[in-house]
Amino acid sequence: MDVSETASISTGIAQRYATALYDLAKETKKVKDIEGDLDALQGALDDSDDFRTLIQSPVYSRDEQRLAITAIAAKMGLSDIMGNTLALMATKRRLFVLPALVRSLREQIAEDKGEITAEVTSAKALTKTQSDKLAKSLKATTGKDVTLHASVDESLIGGLIVKVGSKMIDTSIRSKLNSLQNAMKEVG
Repeated sequence: MDVSETASISTGIAQRYATALYDLAKETKKVKDIEGDLDALQGALDDSDDFRTLIQSPVYSRDEQRLAITAIAAKMGLSDIMGNTLALMATKRRLFVLPALVRSLREQIAEDKGEITAEVTSAKALTKTQSDKLAKSLKATTGKDVTLHASVDESLIGGLIVKVGSKMIDTSIRSKLNSLQNAMKEVG
């Protein structure tokens, strides 16, 4: 089994859970609660090695994972819908797809709102003005409202990498230097 096959299986599992969770949230008018839950979960995934270990490690039993994720959900103040879904995922040994679930749920919510998400990586943190200009420019290009998810990678030296859906625009100085280096190799 190659890695891409494993990734597509994980994505499929995550999408099924995300669809069920989102449909339930829409029925019960709890979509706003779910959006807050996603921010909290993304923060935990980004900041906590212990949390990532809990959801990925096969060392923990189903019950240990369920009890731990239930306690974490309560401590984080997650909605009942999200807490119950996470407990179910733990029982089914599916917590490892949580990062993909968060992404998939964000995409479904954004699609329902007529929005798209752009992943922006820059050498320095973008100012509010720069973010607004970029969002406005992307809205003009895509015709949809754009939500920016910004991150900083100082190795870019300057410029941006913008990912919208399956499209990527790389205007970083690092990539231009790499292109120049490759062109020079071809000449010599």
